[in-house]
Amino acid sequence: MRYDVQITEGAESDLAAIVSFLLEREGPTIAEHVLSGLLDTADNLTKFPERGSHPKELIKLGIREFRQVMFQPYRLIYRIAGNQVFLLLVADGRRDFQSLLERRVLKG
Repeated sequence: MRYDVQITEGAESDLAAIVSFLLEREGPTIAEHVLSGLLDTADNLTKFPERGSHPKELIKLGIREFRQVMFQPYRLIYRIAGNQVFLLLVADGRRDFQSLLERRVLKG
């Protein structure tokens, strides 16, 4: 079965912010490399979305409907619904993910 990956508005905004930050700090080569890696990681979800782990911050709350894959140091948080995968959040894994998930995934 092939899944259709939908990048939500929030995740698009995350990608734009990451690229903007990297362009300013690291330059266009690094920004392009990271964007390409993040998009490739998301594209891989078309084949095997169940391979992602459940975010530990949500497991602690008993929530198992969301999954994550990594493109170090970034975490891509998504939800599977039927044959669709909704990419909800892309963020640096070194951030306070508990607060970020509560604001963006659980309330959104």
